[in-house]
Amino acid sequence: MDLAALLENPWLWLALFVFVAYTIEAVTGFGSIVIALSLGALLLPIPDMLPVLVPLNICMTGYLALRHRQHIHWSTLLRLILPIMGLGTLLGYGLRPWLGDAGLRSLFALLIIWFAGRELYFLLKANASARATHGNWWTRGWMLAAGVTHGLFASGGPLLVYSLTGVSLDKARFRATLISVWFSLNSLLTLIFVVDGSLLPALPRIAAFLPVVVVGVIAGEWLHHRISEARFRIAVFLLLLLTGIALLTASLLAGYTPIQ
Repeated sequence: MDLAALLENPWLWLALFVFVAYTIEAVTGFGSIVIALSLGALLLPIPDMLPVLVPLNICMTGYLALRHRQHIHWSTLLRLILPIMGLGTLLGYGLRPWLGDAGLRSLFALLIIWFAGRELYFLLKANASARATHGNWWTRGWMLAAGVTHGLFASGGPLLVYSLTGVSLDKARFRATLISVWFSLNSLLTLIFVVDGSLLPALPRIAAFLPVVVVGVIAGEWLHHRISEARFRIAVFLLLLLTGIALLTASLLAGYTPIQ
């Protein structure tokens, strides 16, 4: 295979996006699937990428959940988040065939634009502490929506964090609990991929991408101590915002015809 043909391989580009995503997660603590999926969706169908990206995420979150298990807020995890988001995840997975790949890309682009735009607003205004808290039904409603987006894109993080503005957890408990959420829900999605037959064909790519994840985490750990995290987060959200706009524009211009 010559260099030009190699560079035209979208899965090679996805490997690069996985490296970027896990490097960013190691620096900032979030975003591996959201970033890899948003960049990859410019080239590949979302349903084709999820059976690769979701099991990869289990490797990292499983290790981190075990390492920080003493900080997990079990009552919030087991009584509130997992029952609601688990139901939403199943609903979201069931909606995927109805939306089709182009519909998934458009909806995902809108989610990314909202998430990145909102975070940039608070970062640039330097008033993140001014984010309002909300009541129980508001929290549960957005948590269900977070589960739906997780079932659709394995990316329930933006809406879950939004819903948890009404839940009081310190930084260590918040991080450890969220990590446990992703490990649990991504394990559920991986089991679904086993049942629907999409995991087995993805295993060679998962194995090939595992070293990329490791290198990305190592690179992120190195960068974490050498760059300004605040400025880096602004750059990441700008990247996500531009990617979301490009993804939405491509979907609209294609008239809901999958990009080849």
